Amino acid sequence: MDIIILILMLIIPAIAQVLISSSYSKYKNIENKKNITGFEVARKILDQNDLKDIYIVETTGNLTDHYDPKRKVVRLSKEIYHGTSVASLSVAAHECGHAIQDKIGYTYMRLRSLIFPVVHFATGVSYFVIFLGLLMESLDIIWLGILLVGTGLIFQLVTLPVELDASKRAKKEIEKLKLTTEEEQVGVSKMLNAAASTYLAGVLSSALEILRLIMIFGNNNDRR
Repeated sequence: MDIIILILMLIIPAIAQVLISSSYSKYKNIENKKNITGFEVARKILDQNDLKDIYIVETTGNLTDHYDPKRKVVRLSKEIYHGTSVASLSVAAHECGHAIQDKIGYTYMRLRSLIFPVVHFATGVSYFVIFLGLLMESLDIIWLGILLVGTGLIFQLVTLPVELDASKRAKKEIEKLKLTTEEEQVGVSKMLNAAASTYLAGVLSSALEILRLIMIFGNNNDRR
């Protein structure tokens, strides 16, 4: 059973990565009919939603695009910022979806920001706590470590609706501003759905990891 879980933990993220990579590779080579860049898409969506004070800046890396709620900045990678592909349009719109969430005080986004410092610390020390429990032969400490690992799953469960909602808002804004043709809108949906699959894969992988830890140390406890 443990081997099956390990295999699933490897396969699920791999499948999600293949989906997003194949979708991005396909749609980054398809130019949008209006020939507008990711920057222009983002600016139009932000201005449409009275977010003229939010800057759009170019950042390094590949698919490093994100919205920074602290600095109120949408950061787009070079390929997305300057690109006129359906992929560039989709990614830029998605990040603006997060900016809109921030403006309206979207519940899950606020909750994610609130718990992030705690989760970051908890997951950072979780396996150290488990290792300490093994050294001290203390199941109580080991279970504490597993509980700390579980905070990462909670964070991912909160993140999932944030990402799904941002994509939903992106599609709505693209349609409202008539930035794509019907055919291109299909591509936008496929791009955003593939991206969502990576977050779902993260949730499933984390859940499987926790299940694996519970099975390992639960069996050890039964043998005592």
